[in-house]
Amino acid sequence: MIYYVEDDNNIRDLVVYTLNHSGFETLGFRNAEEFYAASKERTPDLVLLDIMLPGEDGLSILKELKTNKKTAAIPVIMVTARDTEYDKVIGLDLGADDYIAKPFGMMELVARVRALLRRTGLNPSSEVLKEGGLVVDRQKHLVSVDNQNITLTLKEFELLYFLLSNRGIALTREQILESVWDYSYDGGTRTVDVHITMLRQKLGKYGNLIETVRGVGYRFGG
Repeated sequence: MIYYVEDDNNIRDLVVYTLNHSGFETLGFRNAEEFYAASKERTPDLVLLDIMLPGEDGLSILKELKTNKKTAAIPVIMVTARDTEYDKVIGLDLGADDYIAKPFGMMELVARVRALLRRTGLNPSSEVLKEGGLVVDRQKHLVSVDNQNITLTLKEFELLYFLLSNRGIALTREQILESVWDYSYDGGTRTVDVHITMLRQKLGKYGNLIETVRGVGYRFGG
């Protein structure tokens, strides 16, 4: 179980949705009070903590976790604003295992979570996503359609995994670029359209599940 403490509703909902659809059971909380209440009922396996929170901030929550014998071993990823070197140093000094700077891509976040769970000896949940006869196995880096393996480029694979992880959500081209490529990439949103076209062709009948959302971007499924 992963707990994510973040007061921004849009960011929290997207992260929780992405992690859940990447095979990680995840719950989101707006503040320290909600987080502590849930932790009494069930201890999380990993915690994502935003630093800037109303009331008790993320660094205070981190300190509380690491000074309590019952929760000291829980791995923690701090979420910081960009260029806040001081907060990163303080968080690591207090016992944080990793940090990720806002704004961040969903694929990067999933990768960080997966890597931390491996380092701490915890078994991540299934990394296999399915939609009918379409199967995407992230660990093996395999995609099959009706039991037939298909060949995708690295970016086509990451694009498909991102879309499938966020099935039902309309994603803008900018969100896709940020998550599948990175913030320094300057190839433009046309790159997304080209990769979507190629992906649809390779997926055959399942390519129709990648819907164009007019004025927004793309969505997998209904």
